[in-house]
Amino acid sequence: MRVFRHTSASDDARGAVVAAGNFDGVHLGHQAVLGEAKALATSLGAPFAVLTFEPHPRAVFQPGLPPFRLTPFRAKSLVLETLGVDLLFTLHFDLAFAQKTAEQFVAEVLVAALGAKAVVVGYDFVFGNKRRGTAALLTAEGAKHGFAVKIVAPVAAAGGVIYSSTHIREHLVAGRPREAAALLGRPWEIDGRVDVGDKLGRTIGFPTANIDLADYLRPAPGVYAVRAGIEDGGKVEWHDGAANLGWRPTVGGKDLRLETHLFDFSGDLYGKHLRVALIERLRPEQRFDGLDALKAQIAADCVQARQILAAG
Repeated sequence: MRVFRHTSASDDARGAVVAAGNFDGVHLGHQAVLGEAKALATSLGAPFAVLTFEPHPRAVFQPGLPPFRLTPFRAKSLVLETLGVDLLFTLHFDLAFAQKTAEQFVAEVLVAALGAKAVVVGYDFVFGNKRRGTAALLTAEGAKHGFAVKIVAPVAAAGGVIYSSTHIREHLVAGRPREAAALLGRPWEIDGRVDVGDKLGRTIGFPTANIDLADYLRPAPGVYAVRAGIEDGGKVEWHDGAANLGWRPTVGGKDLRLETHLFDFSGDLYGKHLRVALIERLRPEQRFDGLDALKAQIAADCVQARQILAAG
């Protein structure tokens, strides 16, 4: 997958079928849109492209919001690549860009910059100043400029719930990663580079890899059964494990951390990228009366996590 941090497409990247949207989470509803775009690209013999926006428009319009991203750019691009995307165009979004009218967005970005052969969007896609650009307007502009437009209808999960990033966030904040995974089509991950921590875990027999949550949504604090993927030379090596997401009240912690203990692993992880997939929440974070009590509970958590992960 070729990644463009702008929309100045080279000649061989023009004329693609473009799926446009934020695609935060790249959940099963998003994947329906992407699947339609890929199928259309194949039928037309055109590249399959995604056009998305960074930072997320919500962060620009409401900068005081707590972190809410399900898939910051790197995580999003990893998922998109697995879905067979050929070209990823990442459009810088700021208040100046937000002033463009819907018609300007079509003419300047989709037509002049990308030379889109077709554009595929979800039923709720809006664009342009004051969100005036709708599916109907995009269809009309496509006819005017000579590119096809396909609008993908909403897709519902079992029980009739529409796939949405909002529902996924609600599940994660409530400590329900399995329900979130059912809407995503995969376990939700937090991806980051392993930092040097307090090294307390290794002194009690449970060394951990610590990664910063950065722009990721903050799920319910607690202890989780996880699968952790170590990236190395373009490959990912997965390990079962248990992770604590929280403030570490037993040792007087002040900052929110994700600390992951990998089962049966003894290598050096500092500086490497780690992908931590939350599988199931075991319990809330709690304060213990000393390190011995904490160590005993961690041992019990690891036994429970192993059982859950072995069951699938």
